[in-house]
Amino acid sequence: MNTSSDSSASAPNPSSARRWRAARRLLVAGSALATFFAVVYTVENWRGKRAWENCRRGLEAKGEVLDWSAYIPAPVPDDQNFYKAPKMQEWFVKDSLRDLRPSPGATTAHTAEPFALAPRKDSNLVVAEVKVVASNTPLGSQAADPVLRFDDPSARAQAAKVLSEVLGPFVISPRAGVVVARALEQIKPLHLVLQADAVPAVKELAAFFPSNPVTNLALAYSDTSYLQVGASGSNTFRILLKEPVYGAADYLSWTEPLTANFDLVRNALKRPYARIDCDYQQPFAIGIPNFIGIRTVVQLLSQRAQCYLLLSQSEAAWHELTLVHDLCQILMIKPSGKPLTLVGAMIHVAVIGLYADIVEDGLRLHAWREPELTAIERQLADIDLLAPVVEAFREERAATSRTFETMSRGELVKLFNFDRSGRLALSLMPRGWFYQNMALGAEFEQEVVGNMDATNQMVLPHQISELVRRLSPISQRRSAYNFLLGMALPNYSKAVQTAARNQTLVNQAMLACVLERYRLASGQYPETLDALTPRFIEKLPHDLIGGQPLKYRRTDGAGYLLYSVGWDEKDDGGVPGKSREEGDWVWELH
Repeated sequence: MNTSSDSSASAPNPSSARRWRAARRLLVAGSALATFFAVVYTVENWRGKRAWENCRRGLEAKGEVLDWSAYIPAPVPDDQNFYKAPKMQEWFVKDSLRDLRPSPGATTAHTAEPFALAPRKDSNLVVAEVKVVASNTPLGSQAADPVLRFDDPSARAQAAKVLSEVLGPFVISPRAGVVVARALEQIKPLHLVLQADAVPAVKELAAFFPSNPVTNLALAYSDTSYLQVGASGSNTFRILLKEPVYGAADYLSWTEPLTANFDLVRNALKRPYARIDCDYQQPFAIGIPNFIGIRTVVQLLSQRAQCYLLLSQSEAAWHELTLVHDLCQILMIKPSGKPLTLVGAMIHVAVIGLYADIVEDGLRLHAWREPELTAIERQLADIDLLAPVVEAFREERAATSRTFETMSRGELVKLFNFDRSGRLALSLMPRGWFYQNMALGAEFEQEVVGNMDATNQMVLPHQISELVRRLSPISQRRSAYNFLLGMALPNYSKAVQTAARNQTLVNQAMLACVLERYRLASGQYPETLDALTPRFIEKLPHDLIGGQPLKYRRTDGAGYLLYSVGWDEKDDGGVPGKSREEGDWVWELH
């Protein structure tokens, strides 16, 4: 018997033993890690759920509604629904809010083709020919032409005056450019002599002439230049009014084919309800108004109103302007007047701002008559931009919470366009972190709502700015509890500021209409706003910023200055700033 051989065969293999020990350690470590993550996920899910429940109970105790189903509009009869009228669904509805986040290379559907215009060829309009001569040159036969001195500080204002006389009455439109009352062929270039010690460069001459046709528009349109200076010889220059330039009658004729579609919209707006027919259970999948189509129609109508004002046809201008006002109704849920989305509320704010701009054009031209002024005042008095924005914040909060709570992670990735790291984090994070994001977002949104007093028409800029300062780290330093929030929170400061600015514009426009009626009755504007009450207006609107009366004073040239202290809450004497955050919010009539 060979005992040594038997004992060798029965001895364990050292390498197998080592592999077994390593596998056992891995199993133990894996089990410990799985247990650790299970505990972490369980704890985080519990903590997140508790945080959300506590947040929701606290807000509901204050009367807030966080249940998305409470915001879903009730069904309405088809024959009373704007969107069921012929063509309205096709023209004014997009598929969903997801369309506002198109993937790269995607095209936007529904571009309001029924309101597209046939192309036309536009050319620059020559408004002046400038000849530069030496300061001591005898003028001789040129004395009949206007003469300006390049080094005269007052010459720039004189240049603006003579250029505006060449153009005659005009308006500046955000889409159509410059619209003049005259037919373009009737506008003959001004011949202007400029005395200078040396021929200025084109850049120097461009700085000499105003960037806009008249000086009183320089502040309102400071970011856009409509006049262009170019050399036409060694000492001669040509001043052009850049395209597009339209004669008012020509523009009305060009857009006349669209009036049948405008009338279809007018008829549809007679229906008492506006409710898009869709599934409202998932907030980001509901149908929404086609904002591009609405903007196109509003711009066309506004430009047509401007043309009628230039042609002194105030009743026709009022007809177009009323449709601009009424079209805002489809951005709300008729008849409740509530927005369904924050985007819809802000488009409503923008449209009303454009409406007020057209009112201002008519006042500057002294084109509105007493009947239109009274009707415009009634419409402006009923406009409240703050309440829909506050309501939209509440709905946004409920919609975001519903989305985080019910949508799958894959659907959220598509909705918010996460990058690779974001997709990985989203796939691994505990569900409790969703609830933590919901709770944090709801609390921030409640603070925003608290800083907008829609009932008393007051906004608190300092508090809003402080809130934005506190929110900024969310977008810069992501954490587990604000990861989704940084993607979902809207730009609160911009939304509140724009709503406050345009509501101020509405209040100023209403007062401007009252001031114009006072001028028509007495031949001049009053010394103070108090002179308007109670004969012309029962109660004066106050400044949304601070709650004090709007500032007013008459100016030289039989005009006036009306202003709010603006977002910085400082009275700058009616001087606007370079941005909406600076200076006063000014309405000035020369």
